[in-house]
Amino acid sequence: MADLTAGIIVIGNEILSGKVTDSNSPFMAQKLREHGVELRRVVTIPDEIDLIAREAREFHEQFDHVFTSGGVGPTHDDVTIEGIARGLGRRVIRHPRLEEGIRGFVKGEVNEAQLKMAEVPEGAVLVEDGNLGFPTILIENIFVLPGIPEILRRKFDALGPRFASEPYHLKVIYTRWNESAIAAMLNQTMLEFPELLLGSYPKIDNPDYRVKLTIESKDEGYAQRAFKRLLGLLTEEAIVRTE
Repeated sequence: MADLTAGIIVIGNEILSGKVTDSNSPFMAQKLREHGVELRRVVTIPDEIDLIAREAREFHEQFDHVFTSGGVGPTHDDVTIEGIARGLGRRVIRHPRLEEGIRGFVKGEVNEAQLKMAEVPEGAVLVEDGNLGFPTILIENIFVLPGIPEILRRKFDALGPRFASEPYHLKVIYTRWNESAIAAMLNQTMLEFPELLLGSYPKIDNPDYRVKLTIESKDEGYAQRAFKRLLGLLTEEAIVRTE
């Protein structure tokens, strides 16, 4: 089975202006990896309908799963729903179940800003996510998520079983040698294990280790064999510790 792929679209002028630091895409990247999904692209764009439409359309066509962060709410700059709808050639409609829920929650006169929260692209489905109250909007393969980190994280964790794939198996080696000293060993490992995901991450001014090496594969046996082979090439002299 081919690896599932994903893309993340972070939406918000506040991210691009530096007023707010994006913590949502790193969180989702880590979680997607844990779920065995290959994250292929992350973009950060402003609250502009045409730009959201373009990216939503491209991501929808390129990846198995798409996640948007931000731009959903009752205010003037919450235009993610309209942008996605335009990108997929859909109308924006008011979902009756969301409207009913909002009216029940407000228990009084409901204004247009509140009813904006009931808007979805035509054809969207509502994904119930545990005890979080407000469901997640799913249109085609696009999960529309809020920008508030605490809510996004809870929703993403609840949605995980819907897009989880076979997990990656990870082994780690910390070495006291620098990259130039171990490059030939890494190349040899890749020659013998061409399907391996091998990462090399130097650390500057670290008294513990010089380079962190990661060995990954969805085939646990393949990862273990590559791990043992690389350990043999490095020899004990180079190795600080393994995980």
